[in-house]
Amino acid sequence: MQAGRDVVTRDTVSIRKEFSNQPETREQLPFLPTHGGQVKAVMRHFLDAPRPFIDLSTGINPNAYPLTMPSLVSLTRLPEQDEEDDLRVAAAAAYSVSDPALVASGPGSQSLISLLPRILHANRACILGPTYSGHETAWLQAGISVRKFTDFGDLESQASQPGTVCVVCNPNNPDGRSLSAKILAALADRCAASGNYLVVDEAFADFDGESVASALPHPGLIVLRSFGKTYGLPGVRLGFLISAEPIAQRARDLLGSWPVSGLAIAAGRQALRDTAWLECAQLTARRARARLDGMLHNAGFNSKGDSCLFTLVETEHAMKVWLHLCRQGIVTRFFVGRTNFLRVGLPDGEAAWARTECALRLWREQAL
Repeated sequence: MQAGRDVVTRDTVSIRKEFSNQPETREQLPFLPTHGGQVKAVMRHFLDAPRPFIDLSTGINPNAYPLTMPSLVSLTRLPEQDEEDDLRVAAAAAYSVSDPALVASGPGSQSLISLLPRILHANRACILGPTYSGHETAWLQAGISVRKFTDFGDLESQASQPGTVCVVCNPNNPDGRSLSAKILAALADRCAASGNYLVVDEAFADFDGESVASALPHPGLIVLRSFGKTYGLPGVRLGFLISAEPIAQRARDLLGSWPVSGLAIAAGRQALRDTAWLECAQLTARRARARLDGMLHNAGFNSKGDSCLFTLVETEHAMKVWLHLCRQGIVTRFFVGRTNFLRVGLPDGEAAWARTECALRLWREQAL
């Protein structure tokens, strides 16, 4: 990812072709990051848009955990090993894992995704999609072939092929598709029987769906968990890989000493143990998503899929809607290659909700 830099990539070349068919946008080429976020880079192309910008392009909880910041003194030294060990104890309990030795902590789940090809020996990765592009990128950058499947049965049929890693995001991003833990455990069994692996990315599992992590330790199962999305603290950069102990130890060895910052350790130790806050956040997110779905429906959009933290809509006008919202200072997630889809996250605060509703109403009036 070339975050924050206005460069010509394959994505921008592709989108230029798309935009060239829209007379009103020929002179305006937006910067489209590979993932959500990078709002300032996008909005450089919409200089007349109102401020502050509203970022609805990510699936991050807008209601952040009320973190008690560690003392400055604690940030002037390297983290102690027992502090990171306690973080893994907290993560094991939060994710219903029997032993903290099964947990490796890292600077965000994205870094752990990039690490997977070095941890798991494979000749190919089979991914259930369409899904988060970071998984495909990680395996391709490691020189490993990737096959993508839209049907779970087709993915399942590949699990017995030698040298295969199967990858499932559950719940899925961007459509919220969710598979039961029972089905995924059976797929992990199938993978393990052939010396293969199943990677389950549970970045949104705190708010949606079932976790398969309780099946660990398992010789063929690796689970990834995101901290920042759930707790609304993505800048902390904290994530977890959970697996059988030899694989978790391999991940820890590759990450090296001090894999996460003192701030991340402090945040994780606090938030992961605050089960009352999490229960409240789950309820708040469900109500917010229902409110968002209602606003989108009133604007003429129907949900194609969702999680508590985002809604995916399908419309032939997705590009025009994206542009319209950008001009209103609101950034959503437009997908190059899937140009009929738009993912919309939850607004942060009543002012953002009001602006989003107003912008959607304006689109509806213009469309009529």
